[in-house]
Amino acid sequence: MITLAVVPILVQAGTAVLPAIAAGATTLLAVVFRPGEWIRYWREKPAAAALVVAAICFGGWCLFALGHRKADRAAVGTDWNQVALEILRREQMTASPARPGEAPRDLQPAWEFKRPGVSFLSNPVLRDGRVYGASCQIDVGGTFGSIFCLDAMTGQPIWEVGQIDGVDLKGFFSSPTLTTDGRYLLIGEGLHFDAECHLFCVDARTGKLHWKTDVPKNHVESSPAILGDIVVVGAGAIERKDHLPIASPGYMLRVRISDGRVLSRSDVADPESSPALGPDGVAYIGSGVNGCAVLAFAATGDRLWKTPAPYPATAAILLSDDLVVAGCGRGDFVNAAAHPAGAVLALAQSSGKVRWQTELGDAVLGSLSLGDGKIFCPVRDGTVVALDLSDGKTVWRQRIGNAPVLAGTARCGDCVYAVGSDGFLAILDVKSGQVIEQHALNDEADPGRRNLCVSTPLVADGRVFVGSETGGLRCFAGTASR
Repeated sequence: MITLAVVPILVQAGTAVLPAIAAGATTLLAVVFRPGEWIRYWREKPAAAALVVAAICFGGWCLFALGHRKADRAAVGTDWNQVALEILRREQMTASPARPGEAPRDLQPAWEFKRPGVSFLSNPVLRDGRVYGASCQIDVGGTFGSIFCLDAMTGQPIWEVGQIDGVDLKGFFSSPTLTTDGRYLLIGEGLHFDAECHLFCVDARTGKLHWKTDVPKNHVESSPAILGDIVVVGAGAIERKDHLPIASPGYMLRVRISDGRVLSRSDVADPESSPALGPDGVAYIGSGVNGCAVLAFAATGDRLWKTPAPYPATAAILLSDDLVVAGCGRGDFVNAAAHPAGAVLALAQSSGKVRWQTELGDAVLGSLSLGDGKIFCPVRDGTVVALDLSDGKTVWRQRIGNAPVLAGTARCGDCVYAVGSDGFLAILDVKSGQVIEQHALNDEADPGRRNLCVSTPLVADGRVFVGSETGGLRCFAGTASR
């Protein structure tokens, strides 16, 4: 069945009053050059004269309104063909929407949440029809940010917090994490050069502060990991140009969520990696510059093992069965290495023994994703690589653009979603790696200058939520993959 789009056609309502305008104009011309006639007419028929004046005024107003509207329409340049196409596009988009668990394809913009000059570097999270995220603005006076909650269907703000205890928040690279019951949101504060930062715990319903933990000599680019009433996060070093720490070399915090009590601080050199928590409370985290290792800590905060990595291990830790999977490499989110190198390691959770190690030629900085027995790796050289989880062998490698792939990958159904740092979202076939479609994320008028599209896509409920450097936090809706 063919669905017809109905396009509105507007009729010039002012044509209905043209006779009255003409009559008023004729009377006016009869008297305007003969004032005596006008005075006599007004004295003999005051009501009729008033009616003529009213008709003339109304007619003039109609002419002005019609002319103004015509000018507006000319300026706006409404293209009713485009309106019809938009209606058809929306009908097609909703004809077979992707359901939960299905990979959305044929993506169409649903909404965007933007602030002037603000980037969205961290990864969004979805819960109960709400999207939670954080922003970052880099200015000459430092970095500034906010934590926010949006309606997932419309993108309308539910709450946004830019200050806590009267102090402006610093920019956010850390991504928000929700407790299992959805009651609290936890997130770290600061970018690489920020000091006097915090780990925040806020009420997810209102954004009101529950507690904060001071991190005075470090920043928290690491994203929190939660298990029950426990959160762990890395506090990274603030470094000099030679990469040596200015003060504290870094540590991992373990905090009780219910009351904000710090349970342990475990020494880790530059832990900008986002940790993972096993079901027994063991925390696994990567060590970056000046560390180059993957470490495991017991629930008490005591170190269980430390396995050297060939390069700084800054990617988020991934747990799968009895494996700890970590990405590492030279270079960072801003600067490429003079001699690029990178790898993915799979370690035994119990001992840290290396099960396999695969060299990829450049840094793996973003988070890894799993699916169909494969690990999908973002690589700084602009490619996405699928590795066999059992032995680390390369299944396929696909270039998605000329810019680095710094954001993490997301796998849903038969698709893998990845983002180039220059602001293009790519959808790849999970089996072959073939690029199926691509979509621009940055603002068309401001495509980005720093290559800071580093937000990992969130694929849920038939939609894709992803941050960008200049295009805001964007939501795309799609149809079910074929």
